[in-house]
Amino acid sequence: MKIYFLGAGALGCAIGGTLAAGGSDVTLIDPFQAHVDAIHRDGLLMKDGDSERRVKVRASTSVEGLAPANLVIVLVKSFHTRSAVEGALSIIGPDTALMSLQNGMGHEEILADVAGREHVLAGKTYVGGVLLGPGHIIAGTRGKRTVIGELDGNVSERARAIAAEFDRAGLPCEVSDNIMGVMWDKLLINVSTGALSGITGQVYGSLYAVPEIEATAIAAVTEAMAVAQAIGVKLSIKAPRDAWVMAAEGLPYEFKTSMLQSLEKGSITEIDFINGSVVRAGLEHNVPTPVNQTLVAAIKGIERRLEAK
Repeated sequence: MKIYFLGAGALGCAIGGTLAAGGSDVTLIDPFQAHVDAIHRDGLLMKDGDSERRVKVRASTSVEGLAPANLVIVLVKSFHTRSAVEGALSIIGPDTALMSLQNGMGHEEILADVAGREHVLAGKTYVGGVLLGPGHIIAGTRGKRTVIGELDGNVSERARAIAAEFDRAGLPCEVSDNIMGVMWDKLLINVSTGALSGITGQVYGSLYAVPEIEATAIAAVTEAMAVAQAIGVKLSIKAPRDAWVMAAEGLPYEFKTSMLQSLEKGSITEIDFINGSVVRAGLEHNVPTPVNQTLVAAIKGIERRLEAK
């Protein structure tokens, strides 16, 4: 299967590198020239637990000259989604599947608007990654599942084929007929740790050592679950603390949330697509979300401070 990744940050490299090592025809597309050059020169260096391996995988700073793919996986920062897909229409052929594995909610509507709803699948992954430097990542893939599905709930042949490609590379993948429930399940996990890690500056190990942080995380997830219930979403996560526990499963002490990684780079975050999506849906369905509103406000304040430097 010819698979392109729009966005070759930590997560794109973790999944793309693993698929390439498993035999898939992968190209990582990212504007970070030094990163692409390092992958070209040395391969992608992937640290997973106590082991490291170098994976040969193609990388490019643009889609120029690339033939249409079987599958395009979108893993750019949420606020770059529209511009990234608009710039990649040449690699989306008549039969190309287009799928977001980004954190948060709302990406599928953007993909459908730009490329056409018939191309779009939805997906969520529990794989994690940390970019250590150009061409060098920590990959959190062991036992981390990915769930994909058609927007209409049908279990299609193309979804089965994508899941098989992931499974072949050692990335557990299942096809769901309740992808909206799956997306909200993953949103609960992002809600539990992302903003709190970004605000406090804590990696996973130290984040989980502070009882007050845990209590706030559980309160934020409780609000999000109430919003999901108001919408009519069927969740598999039954208790708010379960999302908090699941968020750190299998990850090393030093692992950082993507929100913390963004802030440490001086970048804006995806807060609008994570806790912000809970707040917007809560307003729409008359469900109070004061904890999530506070987390959004705190992250926005940090972003503003970074912009002023």
